[in-house]
Amino acid sequence: MSETGIIPPKRIVVTGVGAAPGFDLARHLQRLQHHVICTDAQPLAPGLLLPRVTARVTPRADHPAYAAAMVQLCRQLRPDALMVGIENDLLPLLEIREDLARVGVRLWLPDAASVEACLDKAAFHEVLVKAGVPTARTVLPEQLDEVPEGEGALVVKPRRGHGAQHVHICSTHEQARVLCELVPEPMIQERLLGYEFTADCLVDRTGRAAAVLRYRALVKSGLSMVSTTFHDEQVDAVVRQTLAAAGAMGLCCVQGFVDDAHPQRVRITELNVRIAGGFALAEAAGAELIGQSLNAMFGRHVDHSRLAYRPGIFLTKYVETLASGDQTLLPALSEVC
Repeated sequence: MSETGIIPPKRIVVTGVGAAPGFDLARHLQRLQHHVICTDAQPLAPGLLLPRVTARVTPRADHPAYAAAMVQLCRQLRPDALMVGIENDLLPLLEIREDLARVGVRLWLPDAASVEACLDKAAFHEVLVKAGVPTARTVLPEQLDEVPEGEGALVVKPRRGHGAQHVHICSTHEQARVLCELVPEPMIQERLLGYEFTADCLVDRTGRAAAVLRYRALVKSGLSMVSTTFHDEQVDAVVRQTLAAAGAMGLCCVQGFVDDAHPQRVRITELNVRIAGGFALAEAAGAELIGQSLNAMFGRHVDHSRLAYRPGIFLTKYVETLASGDQTLLPALSEVC
């Protein structure tokens, strides 16, 4: 097998399989012939009910028992690697990276400072501003008066969050102040117009990045339901500038807007240190994001020629019923590991 060839089947833990990124990652790894160990804090998370996976319920990532439970799980099931499907798991897993390595589990993430900067959207804004990356004007509640009234709609959202939870659009400072009382750890951004996009990215250990651009034509609860790939040199350049500024490593996704009517045509809104919920479109367009990520995780070179993609490829997602039945017939999922 060549150094850039496809690695043989491995045992891989995927966390957060109750959300789309982790669920779809688990299914894709199965298609690549890997054995998947799915974990989630919700006993009926859909990924735990996938056929042929090993399913384990864990404590929530913010629970004191989470770290010990994950180490114990890895000692028992002897996985080769662990891939994160949801933001909540990132920092706790980074803290036990050495413990996981001692039991033979590979975890490929950037350093804690980079992860923290991406999890805190206000801190990420500061990273972008310092690096000269165009982005939305962003202020904390006590800085709201610095934003001129009437210059456009505002978005109030949590500094830490995912899946578009607690995100609200308003038009006045008075409305923004009320929303800041309701949103946990709030921040305020100008509402960007134009075409929303995601870049599905893989940054190798040398810092070389690949980015697959796709327009988010229909978004529901933060998840891209209809997407189309496109090529745009300016967007690609700003995405790469963002990845470098944040110290990104491994699989991640960058989001932003393209507005041809604005002086700053491309502006970035966030970077997620995980696979995107719509990454299947990148794969359909020809980019082997997951396969090349696994190559790097297991010490092989990333073959960037296999991360090229075609524009004009579409993806449409929908919500379906995965399973129903008697919960008492699922004893393996009823107890926390």
